[in-house]
Amino acid sequence: MINQTLSEYKRVISACHGIFLKKTIDYGTAWRILRLPSITDQIFIKAQRIRSIQEKGVQKIAEDITSEFVGIVNYCVIALMQMDLTGHTELEIPAPQVAEQYNAHIDKNIELLLAKNHDYGEAWRDMRVSSITDIILMKLYRTKQIEDNQGHTLISEGVEANYRDMINYAVFALIKLNFAADESN
Repeated sequence: MINQTLSEYKRVISACHGIFLKKTIDYGTAWRILRLPSITDQIFIKAQRIRSIQEKGVQKIAEDITSEFVGIVNYCVIALMQMDLTGHTELEIPAPQVAEQYNAHIDKNIELLLAKNHDYGEAWRDMRVSSITDIILMKLYRTKQIEDNQGHTLISEGVEANYRDMINYAVFALIKLNFAADESN
């Protein structure tokens, strides 16, 4: 089963990565101007929209929830890259360098996926997409609280762990929603 999960995970990430790179070509790295709390709030907006659509059962904007889960993946990667770039002042980063950093963070997430899937036995497969949304929102509230405490925690993991978990949960949702790599076109 893990080989299937890894294959599905990589398929979804490939689509997310493709969208991210196209937007990087269109917009450059304008996201470099954002502070971490602003990125967290952007992720929150996406997760809250997903929950709103799930609860109301209708939407008025054409973009479906898969695009919001893709946005969660990509903004979480942006947050991780911003954490690495603390102290760097340049706003524009060449697309190949951004792609390399994106891949490096996803490689770390795949390691996390494999470890957690081993311990939890792919419990995510039996979860509802709405529960995945709620867990992402919970992790966002945790992240916001840690940010409001200037990164200090007494016993909890920091913001990096929450961003990584949100990536994995968003990918799980996209797998469950049958998001395909050809949808990135």
